[in-house]
Amino acid sequence: MLQNFSLAVEDLKYKIPYIIAAQKMNKRNLTLFGSPWSAPAWMKDNQNMTGKGSLIGQPGGKYYKTWAQYFVRFLQEYSKHGIDLWGITAQNEPSDGKLPNFKFQAMGWTATQQRTFIALDLGPALEKNGFQYIKLMILDDARFLLPYWAEQVFSSPEASKYISGIAVHWYEDFITPTIALSSTHQKFPDKFILATEACAGSILPFGKVILGSWERAESYAHDILQDVNNWVTGWTDWNIALDMEGGPNWVKNFVDSPIIVNAKKDEFYKQPMFYAMGHFSKFVLPGSKRIDIRGSEVDGLQISAFLQGDNSIVVVILNRSENDGIISLHDPELGYINLSYSKHSIQTVIWWT
Repeated sequence: MLQNFSLAVEDLKYKIPYIIAAQKMNKRNLTLFGSPWSAPAWMKDNQNMTGKGSLIGQPGGKYYKTWAQYFVRFLQEYSKHGIDLWGITAQNEPSDGKLPNFKFQAMGWTATQQRTFIALDLGPALEKNGFQYIKLMILDDARFLLPYWAEQVFSSPEASKYISGIAVHWYEDFITPTIALSSTHQKFPDKFILATEACAGSILPFGKVILGSWERAESYAHDILQDVNNWVTGWTDWNIALDMEGGPNWVKNFVDSPIIVNAKKDEFYKQPMFYAMGHFSKFVLPGSKRIDIRGSEVDGLQISAFLQGDNSIVVVILNRSENDGIISLHDPELGYINLSYSKHSIQTVIWWT
């Protein structure tokens, strides 16, 4: 099946070589997940990879079976190059493909369509071809769709058995309370929640690159802390590096990034967002467990604590207010430490038990 399937030029020229280079340079295991944006145009009812469109037919039909095989072949071809993915999402932003005149590659799904596709097509295809270990995630869209989307998909035991987690994007977080996350976890504690896409500068008229923006660094740390304090197990930036315009992007959707490359000067700039992410990616290691931290609330502070595999404890403290202050961290076995914090600051504290 899919005898004419092949990876795209960008896979072979850009993605795979850079992934391999990153794997060689990385001292930790590099955890990778994939996310499809659209099936080929010939498989869709609008005959286009962009705009409002879905797969032709219904789950269980030949187009859905074929699309499931695309996942399998993608995983197989990357594996041939020494790249084994940890996870995949069933669709990037399935709500986008329901919008008229949507400019990006997109493919529309309802929660019930995704549920049936996984139960009849994608789940069995992954299992049959030896990819049952792949962490399959649903949604991959804004958290305001929770817990509804999860309720619909997990109502089917046949679909649920193939699914490991729920993927969420950050773009409407400012209008969606975190109860959407915590209530979803309470209903489905056996499914992890992973934040799979975020970027600054995506909302007009405040888009594009702003060099040295501390406000955007704060927004990153604020969203990460909101997420991890409500059962989200990881947080992913959409772009790690972009050019001075916030691209390249074929639909001119220019945004900001933790690293900005100035090709004309052969320079790159680490943005404040880069260092905000570092408070988590550098110190909160894979396998860490978030632990409860109790005490009186301090206006403007967000705090999260993590227990590491070596029994060290990491506490990340974000102050988004205009106030300086002092906070005392108490450990019942080791004592306490008084910390001063400055206005609009992030700091990380580590100690060993």
